[in-house]
Amino acid sequence: MGARILVQLVVILSFWSSLFVIAKAEDDYKYYTWTVTYGTSSPLGLSQQVILINGQFPGPTLVSVTNENIILNVVNKLDQPFLLTWNGIKQRKNSWQDGVLGTNCPIPSNGNFTYKFQMKDQIGSYTYFPSTLMHRAAGGFGALNIYARSVISVPYPKPDGDFTLLVGDWFKTSHKGLQQTLDSGNPLPFPDGILINGQGRSSFSGDQGKTYMFRVSNIGLSTSFNFRIQGHKLKLVEVEGSHVLQNIYDSLDVHVGQSITILVTLNQSPKDYYIVASTRFTQTVLTATAVLHYTNSRVPVSGPTPAGPTNEIAWSIDQARSYRWNLTANAARPNPQGSFHYGTIVPTRTIVLANSAPVINGKQRYAVNGVSYINTDTPLKLADYYNIPGVFSVNSIQSAPSGSGASLATSVLGTSHHDFIEVVFQNDENAIQSWHLDGYDFWVVGFGAGKWTQDSKKTYNLVDALTRHTTQVYPNSWTAILVSLDNQGMWNMRSAIWGRQYLGQQFYLRVYNPTQSLANEYDIPTNALLCGKAVGRKHR
Repeated sequence: MGARILVQLVVILSFWSSLFVIAKAEDDYKYYTWTVTYGTSSPLGLSQQVILINGQFPGPTLVSVTNENIILNVVNKLDQPFLLTWNGIKQRKNSWQDGVLGTNCPIPSNGNFTYKFQMKDQIGSYTYFPSTLMHRAAGGFGALNIYARSVISVPYPKPDGDFTLLVGDWFKTSHKGLQQTLDSGNPLPFPDGILINGQGRSSFSGDQGKTYMFRVSNIGLSTSFNFRIQGHKLKLVEVEGSHVLQNIYDSLDVHVGQSITILVTLNQSPKDYYIVASTRFTQTVLTATAVLHYTNSRVPVSGPTPAGPTNEIAWSIDQARSYRWNLTANAARPNPQGSFHYGTIVPTRTIVLANSAPVINGKQRYAVNGVSYINTDTPLKLADYYNIPGVFSVNSIQSAPSGSGASLATSVLGTSHHDFIEVVFQNDENAIQSWHLDGYDFWVVGFGAGKWTQDSKKTYNLVDALTRHTTQVYPNSWTAILVSLDNQGMWNMRSAIWGRQYLGQQFYLRVYNPTQSLANEYDIPTNALLCGKAVGRKHR
């Protein structure tokens, strides 16, 4: 009997050790060199300057597996300093790699910087883009797709193909021209068109009867869009790293900075079908089309493009509320998503963030709780690490709107590592907002009209709200999120609508632990660029 138990124990240990070896073997390193240059393209029929990465517009798709390590050398051949940020990548314990001006010195012209980060405990569809100036308006963006490890199951059969669609508004005006518009105190103009993968017309081919994955991201500057495929249903399976209940939709809204993953079965008669993205909540509706081509099709697309919603806010809110966490499915880890009962945790504090559009010193600005953010020459992360005075002050932005006049400041809100916070985005403007938080995903627990009050908590979804990194806030409405502050660092909370971000609708969340430990946060990289008041300091 004892020998039999010993044999069984050896078999069990061998099984689990083999899984460990497989998992560790997949925690691989991938090395890249990306050279950023100017080039020309005609995305809307007019030749204009664009930003290329390794000669590509959009940039290369970065394909990874959960827990892989990325070593990516960016060579800047532009005539301006440049940074890339990794939209939705949590950068666990590593805000040094976030690629925004509050954490990194920009890469100087003809210089380079090597990013080193891990896709720690993440799966899903994401993007990267330039965080400096208005470079994003010229390109330099691309897709970032993270696949599950082989030992982790996903809650749907493996699709027969995988398509990435980067959809966004586009301007014929150059990125420097748009920056000049903003610097002169004016908002961005209305965009000139919508692009799918940097083109006016793309095509995606598949076999009749097979099922394909479509990864759809809003890479634009300012405009929400609705996505649909003529004659086909869309099965939503993943949203920014969350596996969701697999509801079926005719069309889906995607707001600025957001990503969704859907499955589409080619179950119609063999011909070509329109893929359509059209703007939402705009007086003029812009539309982009692509083609879904059945490989046995001999019939081109025809007829009008399928109509979609335009200004229907209630329709969009109802759809947003239908997005639910798949509680029994895992994401990047083997444990079910629903094993974390977020709704039972009492928040340590409530933060209310109200966006506004004040005029300061005769120029249009955008603000959060009355403070319009201004960048400093010294990244906040470096100033914090080296204890450099005069760069920023913690709590230079209040945790609720005060109603006082607007001002300019380098705004930082102090929080404590391991706090569990409630954040309410209050939008009293007539335009839709889109909010993003670096370093985290968060539970989107509520949407509501008008002013948020304590009674609004009664409407929260505390059972199966999905987690994501970017959420919309509808006009004259509020959105509530819950965030577990388990990632120490300096993290950018910003409007994903880039003109608003550029003119001040952002701040930094300082997630602080007085006990410094490598278990909580990595040390400064040995290759960190130093600028501003940090020039001449030692890395370690």
